Amino acid sequence: MKVSKKGTQYWEARELMPRFGYKTWESFNRVINKAKISCFNSGNTVFDHFRDVTKVIPTGKGAQLRVSEVLLDRYACYLVAQNGTSSKKEIAAAQSYFAMQTRRQEVLEQRLNEDKRLEERNRLTGVENTIRSTVYQRGVKQPVEFATFKDAHIKALYNGKSTKELKQQRKIPPARPLADFDTVIELAAKSLSLAMTDKNIKEKDLKGVYYLQREVIENTTATRRALLQRGITPEKLQPEEDIKKIEKRRKQEADKIGGPSLKKLK
Repeated sequence: MKVSKKGTQYWEARELMPRFGYKTWESFNRVINKAKISCFNSGNTVFDHFRDVTKVIPTGKGAQLRVSEVLLDRYACYLVAQNGTSSKKEIAAAQSYFAMQTRRQEVLEQRLNEDKRLEERNRLTGVENTIRSTVYQRGVKQPVEFATFKDAHIKALYNGKSTKELKQQRKIPPARPLADFDTVIELAAKSLSLAMTDKNIKEKDLKGVYYLQREVIENTTATRRALLQRGITPEKLQPEEDIKKIEKRRKQEADKIGGPSLKKLK
């Protein structure tokens, strides 16, 4: 394995050839060409993963021979394994290895996404608590008024869809918070628009239900506009796993790691 100046890991195909169970470059190069086609058909840029180069090898008595070579990154190695002759034990082993690596990567990516969602959900909870305190000091008196304020915020973000309509669309139980099923993007967008609203309410010294509601609509509409400009339509996003299920799973994991010995120390 070698590392490029940009930090990309790559392997020389001729060095990998015997590890994949091939004895001649011609036969192994055919597999590489099939892997390139798979790469192209998957919508990837072949040159990003397969680099056709030449190398010089010694042939004895000081002579040298220039031969074709292909530099393979990790994804290219995976495609070569997938397109190799599965009856070869080396190819079968490589396929098994990359299957495990792919699964590990999927699990890692899922966990990172869960971590980010938990972080953004906690942040939104904090912002919601702050804005609740602010508007109750400036004209909102009844819980129903705050509910209307929050729904105005939701409608501005989701193109007129209310909290109730979104729950029905996304098959979320009526009693559960909509945000517990939000994507990271939605959670961050809500936090941003509410934080801007809280800041502007205080700086402009706004008071009264009408002005408070108008401010949250304006800030949330601006947030929605930014999302649309980046090709993100909030009401078309799909709901994610219930945050409460993730929290429960994390707690169970922590309990297993802690075990009886740690519990005795409490």
